[in-house]
Amino acid sequence: MAFKLIDLPYADTALAPAISAETLSFHYGKHHQTYIDKMNAAIEGTDHANASMETIVAAARGSNQGLFNNAAQSWNHAFYWHSMAASETAPSDELKAKIDEAFGSVDALKEQLKARGVGHFASGWVWLAEKDGKLSIEETHDGDTLADSDFNPLLTVDVWEHAYYLDHQNKRPAYLDAVVDGKLNWAFASENLARGSAWTYPN
Repeated sequence: MAFKLIDLPYADTALAPAISAETLSFHYGKHHQTYIDKMNAAIEGTDHANASMETIVAAARGSNQGLFNNAAQSWNHAFYWHSMAASETAPSDELKAKIDEAFGSVDALKEQLKARGVGHFASGWVWLAEKDGKLSIEETHDGDTLADSDFNPLLTVDVWEHAYYLDHQNKRPAYLDAVVDGKLNWAFASENLARGSAWTYPN
């Protein structure tokens, strides 16, 4: 089974000016597509050919770094596109209560997400995640992922430079302000919390 690049859940202009159509053309249309293509080439004719992306990520971790990188990045990017929205949605009552318990308020969570993103050294991902009923902010470096972890990821922000350089140059804080303060898809996070298990790649 060859994986396909997921459709964006919005128009390529929907995230502007936080994330421009030009950035999406490169980030989604080229970077993400390349991860998908390389993963498909690596699994063709193997035992992974008909496996889910999550199974491939877990099986490749620690044993096949090239396959892991491309599968994990394929998953992370798809999850990231869904973590964004044309306009900020509202968290469900359940999610809002857990945010208040863990961080004090949605605004306080946003400030912590931005701080962790700014402070993350080099490339990687910053996640809002749930484990054992508690919310936390987690970080993964480079192409690592929470897809096969004990956490249930609720949303993520990409802090690789190619996610923001065309729009914000080297100003990662400006990118994080733009996406965290106005483009986070709390409805998606609420769905992930309510389901109680990690999101799966839709193929």
